[in-house]
Amino acid sequence: MTIAIYPGSFDPIHFGHVDITRRAAKLFDHVYFAVYAKPNKRLLFSAEERVALAREALADLENVTVLAYHELTVTLARRLGAQVIVRGLRAISDFEWELQLALTNRELAPEIEVVCLMTRIEFAFLSSTIVKEVASLGGDIEKMVPPQVARALRERFPVPPAQAISGEREGGAR
Repeated sequence: MTIAIYPGSFDPIHFGHVDITRRAAKLFDHVYFAVYAKPNKRLLFSAEERVALAREALADLENVTVLAYHELTVTLARRLGAQVIVRGLRAISDFEWELQLALTNRELAPEIEVVCLMTRIEFAFLSSTIVKEVASLGGDIEKMVPPQVARALRERFPVPPAQAISGEREGGAR
């Protein structure tokens, strides 16, 4: 039985993450969608919220388990008996970071393979950062995230901030 983990902060999960998970679920007997609880970045959602959003988004995948973790990814992989770490690649800019992570993980755990899945072209522009930015400014995120994530983002960003165009005064441009 081949077990894989798909680790990330997933703040929040978007359709690119869902796509990579679905494809990994076809390749491996079991996939752990592993939400890193304490990444070195500012988070919008707590680990519990990110896990709940991911569980709902991936509920139809019988061989996928969503969990949070606080340790090194390779430590988690060993604890779960995973032989593979799955990562998604969108663009060349992702490659350098993913290569560095893969080499670090190889140094720490040479028995665990890293498999990178290329994103589908329709999701290549997506990142959690972009999703949050669009949501915070009142943009349409329905084609970027599952419905429950869109609802959660609208709750976090209920009213877009006032839009001011530099050089304009009240009453319009002069």
